[in-house]
Amino acid sequence: MKKVITAIVAFVVVALMAFGYMEAVKHREHTGDKKFDPKETIFEHLGDAYGWELPFNHSVRIPLPIIVLDQQNGIHCFMSSEVTDGGTCQGFYIAHEGDYAGKVVGTDANGKEYRPLDFSITKNAAGIFISAVLVVLIVFSIRNWYKKHNMKAPRKFTGALEMVVEFVYHDTIRPIMGKEAPKYGPYLLTCFFFILTMNLLGLIVIFPGGANLTGNLAVTMVLALATFLVTNLTGNREYWKEIFWPDVPVALKLPLMPVIEFFGIFTKPFALMIRLFANMMGGHMVVIVFFSLIFIFGGMFGAAVGAATSVFSLAFALFMLLLDTLVSFIQAYVFTILSTMFIFMAHPQHHGAEHEQITE
Repeated sequence: MKKVITAIVAFVVVALMAFGYMEAVKHREHTGDKKFDPKETIFEHLGDAYGWELPFNHSVRIPLPIIVLDQQNGIHCFMSSEVTDGGTCQGFYIAHEGDYAGKVVGTDANGKEYRPLDFSITKNAAGIFISAVLVVLIVFSIRNWYKKHNMKAPRKFTGALEMVVEFVYHDTIRPIMGKEAPKYGPYLLTCFFFILTMNLLGLIVIFPGGANLTGNLAVTMVLALATFLVTNLTGNREYWKEIFWPDVPVALKLPLMPVIEFFGIFTKPFALMIRLFANMMGGHMVVIVFFSLIFIFGGMFGAAVGAATSVFSLAFALFMLLLDTLVSFIQAYVFTILSTMFIFMAHPQHHGAEHEQITE
């Protein structure tokens, strides 16, 4: 019976995919839409935007507030729906070509486009706020459980969250940081859950998901910068001594080792930034490429081939989505454990025999 149900579900999914593709082709033929451009589609999905696209209908978007600062006329605030589809509001519009393509621009007295200071709540900015709110709700759900049930073990979703916290803190942060774990644990756990939430939201195609947050270099740069500041602002005297006067033969101290150690201060956060960005961006791009193959083959060999290709593309895309879910956890964990090690290395007095682990 289970096999029959599975076969029926698979047939319905494939039929819907094929039907959806055929309808998309018919819509393009009747409306005269331009030929499918894989490059444009990929960067449209991975990039930022002034509106939040609805699933399966990117012509309709949830409007977001646009806030720009013009040096001549001050601050301007309006919704992104005012400037979509070639509209203009308060002298500003979204450029469709040139150096400012996809950005809000204005026109000066000479008719030349210029870029105002942009403080708009874009899709990525809104996604970050949503992720932050979700992390706060996650933390307070555990807190409220113990406040209400004392020391009774939580169950279901709250129990799963506690299991993750136990694994990250007790099995990763505390063995590395030792007696410094309570001091830096809150920051490191926040990094883990914030990155994990952004990763998982990026895999969801419907609102509030769909924003490619950790596949955005600016987001990963700020995360890496936070670890950089915590590491170097809390580093002790021994840490800075090892950088500018390392314990090596005098012949290597000047000028080679201090230069290498100094650049190492910046290569560590750079590695954090690039590793998270590249892994998450690559996963999103592969999924979109698999879906793009449907329209590529359909355009080359006809609608029937495109419909048939949708079966294989869907299968591979679902596999990549499952793999991306695993990668989301792994990358959040890798960022956290590397940040833990970098912070620990800024406190050299805890190395070796002086490193004490906290025991319950």
